[in-house]
Amino acid sequence: MARIAIEGAIAGGTRERVLKALRKVEEREYPALLLRIDSPGGTVGDSQEIHAAVLRLREKGCRVVASFGNISASGGVYLGVAAEKIVANPGTITGSIGVILRGNNLSRLLERIGISFETVKSGLYKDILSPDRALTEAERQLLQALIDSSYGQFVAAVATGRRLSEEEVRGFADGRVFSGAQAKELGLVDELGDEDSARRLLARLTGLDEDTIRPTTYGKPPKRLAFLIPGRNLLGQLHQAVSLELAWCGQPLWLWRP
Repeated sequence: MARIAIEGAIAGGTRERVLKALRKVEEREYPALLLRIDSPGGTVGDSQEIHAAVLRLREKGCRVVASFGNISASGGVYLGVAAEKIVANPGTITGSIGVILRGNNLSRLLERIGISFETVKSGLYKDILSPDRALTEAERQLLQALIDSSYGQFVAAVATGRRLSEEEVRGFADGRVFSGAQAKELGLVDELGDEDSARRLLARLTGLDEDTIRPTTYGKPPKRLAFLIPGRNLLGQLHQAVSLELAWCGQPLWLWRP
C-alpha cells in the first residue's frame, strides 16, 4: 500500500511533487493508494492535473481511498472525488465547492498618492483586472462567464466521482462549507473516521490484511532547517499567504478563502 499526502495550498510545487509520487506508485505497481488530503484547495489547472493522474492510476487497477484531514475544501474536494472512496473526520472542514477570482482596485489609493498608469493595449480586454481602475460591466460579464465555465467543470467532476446528479451537486455547491458529518449526509464522503479508518477500508477493498499492512509514503516535501529558528514557522506561513495572494491575483481559484 502506498500513501501520498497533499497538504497546504495546491499550486505548481504541489502538482510537481504529487505527480512524481503518482508515477512512482504506478511504476512499482502498487495495488492500493491512500491519498491523505489536508488542503483548502488552490489553482484550477494544478488541481485538474492531479485529479486526472489519480483517475489514470485507478484505470490501471490501483484502488484509491482518500482521507480528509483538518481541511479538505474546494480544490481539496476536487482531488478527493477522484478516489474510489472518501473517509473524513466528523469535524473535517470540507465543501466550499465553487470558484473565486479576485483583483485589486487600487485606483483611489493611486490617485491620492499621485500615481497613474499609461496603458497601450492590442484589444479591449487586454488589461482586464488592471489595479488602476474598476471593472466595466462588459468585463464583469466576461469574467463571470469564465467563472461559470470553471464552476461547471467542478460540479461535473463531483457528480461523476460521487455518483450524484449535477442537479443534486448544484443544490449544495454554492461555496458553503460543511463538517465531515454533514458531508456524509450529502453524499460527499462515504465514511466517518480517521486516517487509520481509511487505511483499513483500503486494505479490505484490496484484500490486504488491515491489521498488519502499513503504507509507504511517497512525495514527502523536502525538509528544511529553518523550522529550528524561533517564530520561523509563523513567519513562513505569513510569507506564503502574502506570496499566494499576489501570485493568484486575477486567477480563477478552487480555494476556500474565509
